[in-house]
Amino acid sequence: MFKSMKTGVIAFILLSTAALAQAQKKIEQGTVTYTVTYDAKPEQKAMVDQLPTESVMEFNNNLGRIQMDLGAALVKVITDADTKTALLLVDVPMAQKQFATKMSAEDVAKQRGDIKYSNFKPTGQKQTVAGYNAEKYTYTDNKNENYELWLTKDVRLAKGAEFEDFAPLNGTPLKYTMTVNGLKSNYTLKSIKEGNVAKLSMEVPAGYELKTAAEMQAMQGGGE
Repeated sequence: MFKSMKTGVIAFILLSTAALAQAQKKIEQGTVTYTVTYDAKPEQKAMVDQLPTESVMEFNNNLGRIQMDLGAALVKVITDADTKTALLLVDVPMAQKQFATKMSAEDVAKQRGDIKYSNFKPTGQKQTVAGYNAEKYTYTDNKNENYELWLTKDVRLAKGAEFEDFAPLNGTPLKYTMTVNGLKSNYTLKSIKEGNVAKLSMEVPAGYELKTAAEMQAMQGGGE
């Protein structure tokens, strides 16, 4: 139905919905925008061509939503930080079809992969990023890869914009790198806008055909 949308795209969206952690000023509702670049290997080029150069997420308390226009399909993912579950919504205009998948915590973890981040160490280096005071940290993943993070403690966002591996830092990541399905994605904060966000819901909207996670993966082309 829309086989060009590989599972790596869904994994990217799920990761993008979990980009931020806690800090000082509390923002319960708003929109967060990052610019995104990729360190792609030759065999990853086809997937990267589907991915955006900007990630825009809306959040309201414990819920976050991100969407991506893939041309053949419009994909939306709503995540619940409390339950770690997600709702995947796919609109396929050419086929006049709408599909939904309720993703368990196990489904979400599988899509995001087995990469975990830890060993965060402040370096003492300071910089201003997108108007926020930031400090540079180094960190590693469980594959022994090294990363750098610029973190601010000027602002705290609601749980819907939280990434659990960064949460112990009690700050908001402004520049950082993550790996999904072997692809490194580099995020740089463009803006944080506080403001009302239309009600987010984990309920399947009327008119959407419910699919299991396995059925949705098969429709995407069967995997990676």
